[in-house]
Amino acid sequence: MAEQAKEERIIVETGIDKRIADMLEPVLDDIGFKLVRVRLSGQNGLTLQIMAERLDGTMSVEDCEEVSVAVSPVLDVEDPIDRAYHLEVSSPGIDRPMARKSDFYRWKGHLLKCETSVLIGERKRFRGRIIEADTEGFTLLRDGVAYGEPNEVTIPFSAVSDAKLILTDELIRDALKADKRAKARAANENGPEDEDGAEE
Repeated sequence: MAEQAKEERIIVETGIDKRIADMLEPVLDDIGFKLVRVRLSGQNGLTLQIMAERLDGTMSVEDCEEVSVAVSPVLDVEDPIDRAYHLEVSSPGIDRPMARKSDFYRWKGHLLKCETSVLIGERKRFRGRIIEADTEGFTLLRDGVAYGEPNEVTIPFSAVSDAKLILTDELIRDALKADKRAKARAANENGPEDEDGAEE
């Protein structure tokens, strides 16, 4: 299995969401997917959302079906939810949650909003452009900085409680380019019969 598949998530669930994530993550790893997030919510009755992606960051409708088929038997046997629920498998989307350190490297230069579990410079909420990322944390060039506050803030990964990309035209353009590159790579690996799909 590729080394990237073993990268730990920096933001993990708690409670029942964590129990479900812990049982499903190995299943996803085995079929070539990374878990992004598990969330049980009361929307539309009770919904279990499983957000995942392929190792290259793509996720098609067929991939969602493949994940659903793989996790459903595990959920049926383990039965972690004590009442009826709706299973929803989805991609992280363009304005995605940032779950792993590699997400911060990959989306460097893009706008992000995040919350921390501890105060950093008298704040817990930040919004800005990712200008640097290393193994310990990332640096934001902040938006809307109040007078006297620094323009840049470095946030350790260990302090992040939530982080999500902000949808911009630039992000859409870069996400579409990355998706096209991934499809072209997949077409080249699968042979010439898939090349038409990579052109779209």
